[in-house]
Parts: sequence; C-alpha cells; structure tokens
Amino acid sequence: MTDPIAVLPAGWRDWPGVRVLEKACFGPDAWDGLDLLAALLGSSSLRLKALAGRRVVGFVMGEPHPNEGYAWIATLGVHPEFQRQGIGARLLAETEARMATPLIKLTVRQSNLPAIKLYEKFGYVPVHTWERYYASGEAGIVMEKQRG
Repeated sequence: MTDPIAVLPAGWRDWPGVRVLEKACFGPDAWDGLDLLAALLGSSSLRLKALAGRRVVGFVMGEPHPNEGYAWIATLGVHPEFQRQGIGARLLAETEARMATPLIKLTVRQSNLPAIKLYEKFGYVPVHTWERYYASGEAGIVMEKQRG
C-alpha cells in the first residue's frame, strides 16, 4: 500500500467511483446504477468511502433502523487490488462506531470465507441462511452482532 487510505463520508459525487468498485467487487450481484445513486442520495443511510489518493477503493453503506433497534450493513466492498490490507476492517469499524443501535445485521455470500472471518473477528455470528440469495444462485448467510 503506497498511498495512505482515507475513510470519509460518501455522497452522490462519488457515484462513478463507487459504481466501478461495486462491479469489481460483486460482478453480477453489484447494485445497478440507479439503485446505487439513490443510496448515495438518501439521507437516512450511512455511507463511507475509502480513498487511495482520489480513487475509491472501498465503500460501505449502513441503514440504521433505530425504531426497530437494529442497523443493516447493506454493502461493504474493497477493490480486489486493495484487499487484505485492513481497509474492510476500517470501514466496518467506522460504520459500527457511527451506528447507535444495539444490533447490526448483514448478509455475506456463503463462499466468501475471508469476509466471514472478518465479520466473526468483529463479533458477528451466523443466524440464518437465505438460499439462492445471489444472482448466481448461491446462498447468503445473515450474520448479526449484538452490542452492549
């Protein structure tokens, strides 16, 4: 890692970089352009980007549901060229720190063992499996973290 990584709030101006990142990370399961733009414009979600210079190399979006007592991490991705450098952990830690709910949930591809290990390291446990959740037909594992 030659450039220091900055974690900053993301907004609609980051749409082109976040869209490229989503496709690089998730392929056919990436959010489509309009859904991604709507998410970046939304006022209720938490959106953070990781920058290497001016390049978006990581992105996370959390959706707090304080009235229901939980938050949902809707997407978290780090560009393949920048994985295994702690960027995902930084994005996850920053997201958790900014969400004031006692429970955080997320879904992860069943075969994504590095991500599952990261979430387990942060205290997430699997609670459900959603069969054929992803475009490829692969199952998604719902994980939760109870806080406080």
